[in-house]
Amino acid sequence: MPEKATLAQLEMAQAVVYDYLKPTPEICWPLLSQRCGCEVWVKHENHTSIGAFKVRGGLNYLNDLCKNNTPVSGIISATRGNHGLSLAFACAQKGIPLTIIVPMGNNPEKNQSMKALGAELLVFGQDFQEARERAEVIAADKGLHLIGAFHPLLMRGVGTYAMEFFSQVSDLDKVYVPIGQGSGICGTISARDALGLTTKIVGVVAENAACYALSFEQKTSVSTETADTIADGLACRIPDQAALEIILQGADNVVTVSDQEIRCAMKYYYTDTHNVAEGAAAAPLAALLKEREQLSGKAGKKVGLVHSGGNADTKLLISVLED
Repeated sequence: MPEKATLAQLEMAQAVVYDYLKPTPEICWPLLSQRCGCEVWVKHENHTSIGAFKVRGGLNYLNDLCKNNTPVSGIISATRGNHGLSLAFACAQKGIPLTIIVPMGNNPEKNQSMKALGAELLVFGQDFQEARERAEVIAADKGLHLIGAFHPLLMRGVGTYAMEFFSQVSDLDKVYVPIGQGSGICGTISARDALGLTTKIVGVVAENAACYALSFEQKTSVSTETADTIADGLACRIPDQAALEIILQGADNVVTVSDQEIRCAMKYYYTDTHNVAEGAAAAPLAALLKEREQLSGKAGKKVGLVHSGGNADTKLLISVLED
């Protein structure tokens, strides 16, 4: 059975991550709280060196790989962006060649950022799953070290943001976390349990990429034929089994939000906090607004939102702000 990260593992990951990054801020924004009808705290992972939470996982994974002297001629992975940026940043620190596979139509700015960090970028497939399968083939053909989007070392790394969040903001009743392949929510569940807290963890997915919501509802892995959403960080159609089991054990619920709700939340982040949020990062706010009525009348309700990244496609952002 998949295991959550322990307190010792999360603290070890913190020591690794803090060699490269400072803790990111937690801010209670008055306009956002007013809009949501409760006390809202935002964990700003858009303030990392790559503009997203994933960098923590890449650093922890590469540190372990190099510490154990694992022979590696190069690394390969598939991504819609932030996972690739994470590995590109970490590989640049370690001097290890990196190949990244992205699907056609991927965010051009994320692509440019990965190449600027030194990654070789290949375009293949209609979506993340096809790019992932291509990465597996190339890894086998060329003898490259394949890193998937979910792994215990990645989970421990990204779980460090949750350690910061829970340590700096006490008595959070509920935290909304976006789900792509699951490292973020599993790290958050791990940190909550390791610290002995009772905070409810709610996962958030796009309704057009709802495999984790369907799987949570049916208590078994459910795949979808497509994952067509503006939130590229949520655009997966096959759940990771290890991540799903941790989510089933530790999440309170998984909420689906529409692309239009995500667009509104992207705009509210900008108007209420002047922070840019990519689609996946805006999804937790969209879910909180969708569930606002459930929180009405409950005085003192304190809610956390994981702002997972600010790497929004410029054309999409302009369109959102013009709506």
